[in-house]
Amino acid sequence: MVKKSFGKPDPLQCTASADTFLGFDFGVKKIGAAVGQTTTGSASPLQTIRAVNQQPDWLVIGKLIQEWQPAGLVVGISRQQDGTDNPVTPLMLKFCRQLEGRFRLPVHQQDETLSTFEAKQLLFDDMQTSATKLWAVQDQLAAQLILQSWLDGISHGKGHYEHFSH
Repeated sequence: MVKKSFGKPDPLQCTASADTFLGFDFGVKKIGAAVGQTTTGSASPLQTIRAVNQQPDWLVIGKLIQEWQPAGLVVGISRQQDGTDNPVTPLMLKFCRQLEGRFRLPVHQQDETLSTFEAKQLLFDDMQTSATKLWAVQDQLAAQLILQSWLDGISHGKGHYEHFSH
């Protein structure tokens, strides 16, 4: 089964692989999801998951994990410019703990400062996307940017990526 993104075939096919990772752009109302592989070093947007009663839709997230069989998960964490937590940071960290507890997979944190803003700019400037379409896909594109940053860091051996721990 080939995943599609923005009407084009996704080069990443649904395969159970030790080099596959899912990335998430956490939001209170919506969570963007992306998939990527360390062998190709590339990430692709998957979908936007709407919250259910202000909680992540664990059923949809579970289906993605079952379908892609990732080796781990990458979650974008936003902080203030000075590195301190912003109001949503504790919710992002809770999401990391819940992912790890529910699915027993390693959860890696990736700085996501400005990823949603970058996603909006990319869609608006480069693709001339309408506001309605932008709202629908900005989170999955932000998740792609988060996961791509993490994959780039791994492939270039930059730093030590933080694994979420209690």
